[in-house]
This record gives sequence, structure tokens and C-alpha cells, in this order.
Amino acid sequence: MNEHKHKSVPSGAVRLPLSGYEGISFLIALLGAWQIISVLPFSANYLFPGPLQTFAALRNALPELIKGTVSSFLILLPGFFLAALVGILWGLWVGVTPALHRMFSPFSRLAAPIPPTIYIPYAIALLPTFHSAAGFIVFAGAFWPIFLNTATGAASVPGHFRDNARILGLGRLEYIRRIVFPASLPHIFSGLSVSLVFSFIMLTVAELFGAQNGLGRFIQLYADYADYPKMAAGILYVGSVVFLSTAALELIRKRTLFWVR
Repeated sequence: MNEHKHKSVPSGAVRLPLSGYEGISFLIALLGAWQIISVLPFSANYLFPGPLQTFAALRNALPELIKGTVSSFLILLPGFFLAALVGILWGLWVGVTPALHRMFSPFSRLAAPIPPTIYIPYAIALLPTFHSAAGFIVFAGAFWPIFLNTATGAASVPGHFRDNARILGLGRLEYIRRIVFPASLPHIFSGLSVSLVFSFIMLTVAELFGAQNGLGRFIQLYADYADYPKMAAGILYVGSVVFLSTAALELIRKRTLFWVR
């Protein structure tokens, strides 16, 4: 008797004809809606340029945008990496030290919800250069998600791991490095993903205040000149840069956490 193996499908599953292409289909539909809205009689065309006009402006402004990207990343990367370093190290230490966690927890609950944007006027006034002020704002926006996620991951390591480490004679630092840090990596990458988006937000907002170059400055400059196609091109370009940056971080996460499904 011939036996046929059938791939089991959940009873509630719905097969879509464009499975795997839903995102592309949605983007195409979004572009179509954008084009239609931009040519409607009641649409303020000069304020809402269509996709063809925006893409043409993007092509013409690409050299200026690339220069602005370099300027922005020279601010973003130091602030983000410093926040990652301090947030991970301090989060691991707080997570494995109950007394330190109890001491630092009230302060973190008070400081973490404060929007970092309120520090911008003080940072620009107190720090010697705009780069240092903007870097501080990026650090302030990126630190808390990394720290809180890392501390949560470190604190959630099962207790028998610590007991086994003591039996094996592992010191505190070695226990953190060899056991707590790997076990906390899923939480750490979650914090890094959130912090990377916050870093771009904080950077763009800071650049609106006093930058001479950068992506935020590009958008503000052409908004002041009422050049809305270039402004829309700048917004589209910034979104693409953020998307590619988060996609790169996600690729690193998948390669690092290859055992997590």
C-alpha cells in the first residue's frame, strides 16, 4: 500500500497567494496611494510632493545626503557605542548584585522615563562643542534601554547556574563573563535594537538645534527654504538609513544568537 506524507498545516492557517511578498505588496500600494493623494485637487501639491518628484530630488541631493550621513554617524556611533559599553557592563553588574539592584532601582525608575530631548538646551549651553553636546544626547537616549534590558537579563539567570559556578570555583568576574553575559545576550540585543532607533531620533532632533551638517540639518534647512521635495527626500533617506542600520544589527543578532529560534 502506498503511503503519502502530507505536510501538516494548522487548521486555522490561511494561505496567502503572495506569501513572502506581503511587505513588498504593501509598499507598492503605499506608493500608489502617495501618488494619488499628491495629485488630488484638494491636496497642497507644493507641501506634499509626489513620489516621482521626491525621488528626483533624492537623486539630485544624494551627494549632499551622503556627506550629511558621514557627519551624523561621526556623532551617533561614539555616543551609541559608549552607551552600549556602559549600559552592558553596569547592567550585568547590577543584575547579579541584589544589594546594588535595590540601591540603583529607585534612581533608574526616576531617570529612565525622562525624555532625553529636555537635556538638549543644557547640553548645547554647557558642553564645549555641538558634537560633544549631540553625542551626549545620543548617549542619554541609548543608555537606558540597554541598561534596563541587560540588568533584566542578568537578574533572570537561573539560580542553579550561580550555584554550579560556585561549585566549579568560578570567581565573580569569570561567572559574569562566562555564564551571565551569554545568557543575557537575547535581552542585550533587544535593548540595542531599541537604543539604536532612539539614537537616530535623538541625533536628528539635536541636529535641528545647531548643527552645520547632518541629516537632521538637511531636513531643517530645506524646510526653512520651503523646498518640500528635498525635505521629503531627506525624510525618505533618513528612514532608509535607519532601516538598513537596524537590519544590520538584526543580522548580527541572528548570527550571534544562532541557537535562538
